[in-house]
Amino acid sequence: MKLSGLIALGVLAAQEVAAAPAAKTLKQGHAHGRKAMVDIINGKAKSKHYANGTTAATCSDSNATSITAPRKNIWASLTGIEASSVVGWLFDQPELNLTAAENATSWDNTILLVEVMAPNKSDALPYLNGGCKTAPTRYAHVVLDNRASDEPNFQDILVGPLPLNNATISWEPLTFPYNKNNNTGKVRSLVADDDTLQSDWLAVIGASVADITLDLWNGTAMGLNNDTLDIWGIDPLWQEDGRVIRWDTFWNIPTDDFDAETLLPLGLFFKSDVTGRDPSQWSLEGWLYNDIFYNTTEEFRAAYYSPGFVKLGANVEGDWVRTDRTGPDEKFDERYPPTMIQPAGARYAVDKSENYVEWMGFSFYISFNRDTGMALHDIKFRGERVLYELGLQEALAHYAGNDPVQSGTSYLDTFYGFGPYAFELVPGYDCPAYATYLNSSFYVAETTHTHVSSICLFEYDADFAMQRHSTSEYVSVTKNNYFVVRSVSSVGNYDYTFTYSFFTDGSIAVEVRASGYIQSAYYANNGDYGYQIHDALSGSMHDHVLNFKADFDILGTANTIQFMNNVATSEVYPWSNGKARNTMKVTRSVLETEDDSRFDWAPNMQTQVLVVNQDRPNKFGNPRGYRVLPYTGTAHLTVQDSSNLGNAARWAEHDVMVTRQKDTEPRAVHAYNSQDVNDPPIDFSKFFDGESLVQEDLVLWLNLGMHHVPHTGDLPNTVMTTAHSGIQFMPSNYLEGDASRFTRSQVRIQYSDGVTSNVETFGQKDTVCELDFTPIEPDLYSYTGDVVIRKFPYNPNNPYYETDSVV
Repeated sequence: MKLSGLIALGVLAAQEVAAAPAAKTLKQGHAHGRKAMVDIINGKAKSKHYANGTTAATCSDSNATSITAPRKNIWASLTGIEASSVVGWLFDQPELNLTAAENATSWDNTILLVEVMAPNKSDALPYLNGGCKTAPTRYAHVVLDNRASDEPNFQDILVGPLPLNNATISWEPLTFPYNKNNNTGKVRSLVADDDTLQSDWLAVIGASVADITLDLWNGTAMGLNNDTLDIWGIDPLWQEDGRVIRWDTFWNIPTDDFDAETLLPLGLFFKSDVTGRDPSQWSLEGWLYNDIFYNTTEEFRAAYYSPGFVKLGANVEGDWVRTDRTGPDEKFDERYPPTMIQPAGARYAVDKSENYVEWMGFSFYISFNRDTGMALHDIKFRGERVLYELGLQEALAHYAGNDPVQSGTSYLDTFYGFGPYAFELVPGYDCPAYATYLNSSFYVAETTHTHVSSICLFEYDADFAMQRHSTSEYVSVTKNNYFVVRSVSSVGNYDYTFTYSFFTDGSIAVEVRASGYIQSAYYANNGDYGYQIHDALSGSMHDHVLNFKADFDILGTANTIQFMNNVATSEVYPWSNGKARNTMKVTRSVLETEDDSRFDWAPNMQTQVLVVNQDRPNKFGNPRGYRVLPYTGTAHLTVQDSSNLGNAARWAEHDVMVTRQKDTEPRAVHAYNSQDVNDPPIDFSKFFDGESLVQEDLVLWLNLGMHHVPHTGDLPNTVMTTAHSGIQFMPSNYLEGDASRFTRSQVRIQYSDGVTSNVETFGQKDTVCELDFTPIEPDLYSYTGDVVIRKFPYNPNNPYYETDSVV
């Protein structure tokens, strides 16, 4: 089940953070003073003398070092003043016929979204590369929800330039990033009447069979406060032959605190035609129960009360859906588990006003938007740009089953947005308590809501070494310290954890993990689509496909895709006495054009995919580049030519897709592709028009994901150990050697005849100080809700007017 209506604005501007009231921060825990070998009290340490004569040094501040970014973050969110000025100006434009959200009905026009319009790459590079001293002009991207007509639509417009000046400001339809037929920057809205759908249609149908639902489940769904049943169904709605079709089903509503409704389907379905905006013209098209279809309510009722009618069991909440601890004690589990610390303080630097980060040779900017949440920009390693942009594009959950709701469900989650659901992270669980936490915010109803501490930055020590070698005389080992940027978005029933990791060898990894309640199916006749996992429950098989954009700039924008193939061969060598030897060798090729640029990972992973700059070889003549390879399992969509999605998710059909970078193709998908699946705002397949890809500015569109057939281990929640996918970018002939040799986090121990003669630590400080355990045991009662900033009308002297929760 999905929630809608919340629209994101972006990472909270620095001046808004500074102006915030005394928002709760991560406290340093309880003051009972547990001690270990390092002493950090509120980020500081105190000296101590030990019996062996060692004096404890003073540990550094645990917070990230504050720095100044080399340039402005040109992807940064609108400031409070910018956003409020845009909203106020739009309300003064009579042709838009806007109504304030708090006064709007389903027949009014409102503002859904106000956020920064990302600059074109062609405008950004001259500034980032230093040739232009002035940052690209800023514009606002606005989405209007136009419902004051019989043909409602979502409209993208561009407002600016910013800051607003009455002599120059204007608005215009935003069309250049979209390729819809007859593109006007608009896409129809199939959800304009969602506010009244429940009361005007679904509740009416629920009431028409209240006698049956009471008999089956002792409950009703009639739109009343004491309803114990819920009704919802497919997404996107079926769009066939000019008609709009719904399939809905009944669900039990949980009565406790646990959000387990998607585990409680009841197995009764109905079909309705909801074309147009007049509920009096909508029609009920039939009922489905126990795999038998009934054309009318009368026909269904007659069958139900006839002798021999089979009544199926219900899914009812119980301990099996609750996520609290259950079961017998595990031995020693009452003891506090191992945990990471940073004894000498943070080893990275952040400019919080520009969301700019530096760590061990890496640097990058962070942005945040409504559709996709967090993204990274201008990623450099040792001063050279590797990636111009790296971020999520879309997340698809495509279901299948013998019933019409599971068969008809294919969530495109940017419709709901990852930004509005990037909730506050839990220190010590989502991220280490010592992490640096950033805020994010989202626009809704002329306000900006802020989720505090919803992005985290931290360094971590892997449970395996980066490098190791032993001989009879020495052992050499390097720690695998890596740096993480993370956020979690809870979109409906699933929580998605997005992690970007950076390693000292120059590698970069992108990972996504999923947890939460599965959307289950009623078990009857569903054996070909999954397992029965509870009394009346089936796991609903589905594919998760998450698309990421990786805009590589390897030593410039002229790049090529090179394939390195391991191939089996039979070869006769001068030294093999004329006999063939069965062996293998490497063949090389390049990706010539977009005609062949959609492909899957090779069987047995025998083909390496590299992004190289052929004009910048190393001293041995090999092109310098980065290899792209699965970090863990990846997935593209199993379904071919999906009946649910039409042209709305052509990006999900392969593992890897490569295009020439264009300012007119910044996104693989539009958030409202689901509203017109046959002619969506962005049809990704139109990106591929045969252009050359040799030494061009290339974008890789990469799919991560999981083929998920839920089993009993998915109750109550799917776990992140297996619901996990990732991809890695690693240097290939890019550097003269292994970049991790630069780190001091290594040791070489010289020994002979069982006696150690020397320990080389390469100058890394061996700080000994005393630890107060409290910083790693945060006070979780400091977990907070949102900060809300009023955008229209806007009072800069009192921007914070309330604090409340999102859901």
